Amino acid sequence: MKRFITTKAATLRCLAAALCTMAAATAIHAATITVTVKDIRYQTITGFGAAACDGAMCPFGNDTQPVKLLYGPTSKIGLNIMRMEISPNFKGDISYGDIGWDTPYDWHGSLPSAKEAKKRGALVFGTPWSPPGEYKTNGTAQGGNSDSQGKKRGELRSDCYEKFFPWLNTFLQYMKNNGVDVDAVSIQNEPDWWVDYSGCLYTPEQQLNLVKNHADKLDKEKYGVRLISAEPLGFDPKYSNMLLNDPVARKHIDIIAGHLYGHPPLGNMKSAAVLAAKYGKEVWMTEHSVSDNLNHLPTWHDQLIFAEELNECMLAGCTGYIYWYMRAHWAFVGTGETKYNPGNTKNTLLPRAYVMSHFSKHVTGSTRLDATSSVTTGTNSAFETSAYIKGDSLIVMAIDTTKYAHDLKLVLPFKVKSGTHLLSTSNTDLCKEQAIAIEEPADVITVPLPARSLNTYIFMIDKEDTAIREQLTKDDEGPKTYYDLYGRRISRPHGLCIEKSANGSSRKVYID
Repeated sequence: MKRFITTKAATLRCLAAALCTMAAATAIHAATITVTVKDIRYQTITGFGAAACDGAMCPFGNDTQPVKLLYGPTSKIGLNIMRMEISPNFKGDISYGDIGWDTPYDWHGSLPSAKEAKKRGALVFGTPWSPPGEYKTNGTAQGGNSDSQGKKRGELRSDCYEKFFPWLNTFLQYMKNNGVDVDAVSIQNEPDWWVDYSGCLYTPEQQLNLVKNHADKLDKEKYGVRLISAEPLGFDPKYSNMLLNDPVARKHIDIIAGHLYGHPPLGNMKSAAVLAAKYGKEVWMTEHSVSDNLNHLPTWHDQLIFAEELNECMLAGCTGYIYWYMRAHWAFVGTGETKYNPGNTKNTLLPRAYVMSHFSKHVTGSTRLDATSSVTTGTNSAFETSAYIKGDSLIVMAIDTTKYAHDLKLVLPFKVKSGTHLLSTSNTDLCKEQAIAIEEPADVITVPLPARSLNTYIFMIDKEDTAIREQLTKDDEGPKTYYDLYGRRISRPHGLCIEKSANGSSRKVYID
């Protein structure tokens, strides 16, 4: 047994040690992080979304409540991109009665959600997990990677390349006939992943052949649709680079896409985005889920990791981020599964949705600015930041995953005259809003950065500032392009929209 010393000297030594520990903690708490934002502009953000499905890629059918909760500028979350499957599966010559259109394919399940999303101003796009089985080397829509499927790799047959884009046209026509103008279609979900469910393998060379020689059969003009590249599992840049390096294929591709499984955003996706930016192509992350398939509800730390992924995607050059399932106990909307309750009530918003809202409600339609940070001590290497400009708003995101609070000193490119701080600090404290006191226009502002927090600081730019007046003068020179408030390019601007100048600057304008 260890004997405890209780002498006066020992007590004083313990007290001194405690005071030293408290002093160190105070010093850590008082550390200041400085973020310097410069008026150097990168990508314009189209938006954020999720896939209209839950368990085993099942579409929602007539249950449109997840879309109603998540989509539209008046919703609490503000999503504006929806992904759906272009199913290869035959359902027979079925009439869906009240929708008034027949199709041999199982495309009806996503239709109600797509209609609801479009009603709320969203972009909707379709992804094939496989072309029809009759077009493939293994004769089935399945990928072939199972004993029951004979371990036969499923690929698009070379004599069916010419059928692929006409098949996509039939999907577009079906959706159009039922009131949904699809905004984009993808070539393939995870062309580099051999699976035992719906899947189809393409090498980068096979995808190039398909696009270069056959993509002109996609009726873009008739349907007003954009073409998305195949979406590799880990955003392998070989797939998109091969398309963009070929001048014929490049003219057909509008958006390059991929997933993040096994490859964080600042790796493969950042690499792929370099060539995409050179040729003016958008970059969409079209599927990933952070901490999915948990056997418990996500912790607040899990939510902050998700926030960091969103932030890193923006830093990598991403213009669109689309999460995996909308509805799952680890996603945006509750499933009602009793083993994950309380806190997982069916068709109610989950904490992760509110984390997404920091980006989807405020970063959508903005242009990313250059932002760098420096820390006065070594206590917060986990700190992340990014910055954006949208019209007359200057937005700074800040994520702190540590247990220490800090002061955050912001050095801004323009003077600002007012501000709002949106704060999330736990799964139960998700959306606190408070004003930032600014007595007179300033370009250096100090704001609080609480421990373990996600923060959005939104400032109103003072248009009387010399720097912003000079920038607005430059904006009046050269050709301009226009975008709606979701970041979608529009050819005939009307009403409130975003005006982008040749030099990359943007501002919110109203056009009669």
